[in-house]
Amino acid sequence: MRIDVMGVEFDNITIDEAVSQALDLMREQRAAYVVTPNPEIVMAARENASLSDALAGADLVLADGIGVVKGAKILGTPLKEKIPGIDFAARLFSLLSKQNGSVFLFGAKPGVAELAAQNLLKQYPGLVIAGTNNGYFTDDAPILDRINEASPDLLLVCLGFPKQEIWMAEHTGALNVGLMAGLGGSLDVLAGVAERAPEKWQRAGLEWLYRLKKEPRRIGRMMQLPKFLFSVIGRRLGGKQHAG
Repeated sequence: MRIDVMGVEFDNITIDEAVSQALDLMREQRAAYVVTPNPEIVMAARENASLSDALAGADLVLADGIGVVKGAKILGTPLKEKIPGIDFAARLFSLLSKQNGSVFLFGAKPGVAELAAQNLLKQYPGLVIAGTNNGYFTDDAPILDRINEASPDLLLVCLGFPKQEIWMAEHTGALNVGLMAGLGGSLDVLAGVAERAPEKWQRAGLEWLYRLKKEPRRIGRMMQLPKFLFSVIGRRLGGKQHAG
């Protein structure tokens, strides 16, 4: 069952259910893909048809962020829980490592994917790193060839939105992978070049505030959160989306 939150339909599942479904999709070997929209992505999808279509075409749409969960609750259609993309990936890494499953890391600045690979191998013995590629490219063909040659169980696509969602939607038919997951800045965190919010901030649903505290330049992007909530409240009160 999917829940509509301002035009984006989210799977109403727990993280355990999401991981189980992801493993089922992986076994199908059809390059199914997972997206993890937060309020910023939901707002962007209202004005970007390609992004909206890519989200709608995903096999799993996970609520990455407390804002989406709160928005769904305000609308009277609550979601079971938030599912941070990096936590979802960690569960998959753990399970894949027990069966010598493979992952290809795609995205971020040069050198970051390689650092992330080193850390993953230390944390998840048994996990196979099928390959890496940074997110700076002008031609898809060589990257598609590398990924297909590696034929990973899991392909992490960390190009930032909307590029990663649109890229997955456009190339799903050309890839020999089990499952793709668009996970934004997760490679930076896995590589240790970016810091995730401490657990107490995560539990309080304040990861966004921690990131803003660490990176004040994100204020422009963070303003999408109140715009999202105003739109949700507008829809709830007026029966339609609030302008903006």
